[in-house]
This record gives sequence, structure tokens and C-alpha cells, in this order.
Amino acid sequence: MDVFIIDFLFSFTKHKESKAIILTPADTPLFLLILRRLSCKCGRAQALIQVVACSPANEMDMMALDGEHVWHADFIQGKGVVTMPHFLVHPDFPGFYERAEKREKFCKDNLKTLRLEMKDIPDPLDPPSSLLYPAHHAVLGEKNVLVCHVSGFCPAPVQVSWMKNGQEVTSGSSLTIPLPSRTSSFTQISRLDFIVQFGDVYSCSVDHQALRKPLTRTWEFQVEAPPGPGDGPAVLCAVGVMVGLLGAATGAFFMVKGMQLIGPS
Repeated sequence: MDVFIIDFLFSFTKHKESKAIILTPADTPLFLLILRRLSCKCGRAQALIQVVACSPANEMDMMALDGEHVWHADFIQGKGVVTMPHFLVHPDFPGFYERAEKREKFCKDNLKTLRLEMKDIPDPLDPPSSLLYPAHHAVLGEKNVLVCHVSGFCPAPVQVSWMKNGQEVTSGSSLTIPLPSRTSSFTQISRLDFIVQFGDVYSCSVDHQALRKPLTRTWEFQVEAPPGPGDGPAVLCAVGVMVGLLGAATGAFFMVKGMQLIGPS
């Protein structure tokens, strides 16, 4: 039986939580994934997660902050790679790659034992949900990024494809690695660079083994209609009516209270 194991801990400034779940992958005979809690001295509640994963043929060691991939070990090039945006200050990760190599060895050394221990555990299967939206306010003729946010699925990963006006888009897109959530499921985000043009229709299709057919969302630039010339007076009229009714109700209330205080003549 295919086995995919996760033991992960989330670290927040305000609370801590630990959880263990069992998952099954679609493409590896055995895959061990360990997520470790790291200390995080932040000004607000943030989650810093370290992911250690391996299979008989592959391995992965990476770090994510609030769901964003910030560092990973490149075992082919033999070095650590910082994946934070260029305009942010890049922290140092001294000794991280060397420790990643030791963690991968430990991971692979335990694969056979884990296969025997987990052989009778049922496979969870949860379909994904998705959202499609522009990263920035859409302005005609300007560059933007479409974000396809896929979450709630298990096991990982999903396959994401993009279409523009019914034609497959083969460049300008990216897909993050699967990141675990606090609900024992995964999240992946795909992004597509594009230029906002009137009439262009984009779609993001998500495929997963829990789906009978791909889950597709579409997005099209919509021109915002300017307010009509009569909208202002109509609003003012409505406000005037409300104020008038409120004044009448207040006057009636005080009149009744005054009559109660005076009493019958």
C-alpha cells in the first residue's frame, strides 16, 4: 500500500498546536513527510514550518512562512536556495543545507519500517476547492497576476492548467509546492502573469484524484459602470426621508412621556 506520512507542528506567537495525520500519494510507493515546529519571534501571529520529505527516489527539505515558500535545499546542486522576493531582506541560513542532508538520510532510513507500520491505515481522499482572482486591482492595459488558490485537498499534489480564450497557456505560470494546513489538508497556489485586456477570458483548471472532472474557475475583466447622474439626488432624498422619520418618532416618544408625567387633568 502507498503510504504518505505527516507529522507536523505549527508555531504561532499566541498559541501552539501539534497534529499528526496519515496521507497517501498518487505517484510514490512510499513517501515520508515530516514538518517541524520552528521558533518564530514575530510581531504578529505567524506560522514558520519546516518540511522534510523523502521517497525511494526523491527528497525535499524546505521552509515556509505563513504559507509562502522561503527556502529549500537543492540536492542536485548541493546547496540551499532562498526563494524570497528580491526586494525583501534575505536572512542567512547557516548550516541549513548540511543539516538537510542529515535529515534526508534519517528519512530514507525509516521508509521500510514505516511501510510495515502503516500498511493497514485507510487512505483519506478529499477534493480541492479553488478561488481565482487578480493579485492587484485590474486596470485595462496594465500588467497583473492571476492567482488560483487551491485548498482543502488530500493527498497532495494537484495539477493546475491555464487557458486564455479557450487556448492552453504554456508560459508565464508557476505553482507552489503543497503546504499543509491546520485542517489536515493541503494548499497550493498557481500564478499567471498577464496583461489586462478587454474581452480576454482566463480559466484555471484543477485536477485531483478525488475529482471526477477538473475543477474550473474563470475570470474576465469587467468595466466598472460609473455612477449615474441621478444616483446622488436619490441617495440624498433617501437620507432626508430617514432623518424625517427618525425625528417624528423621537418627537412622538417625548410627547407621550410628557403626558405620562403630567397625568390626567
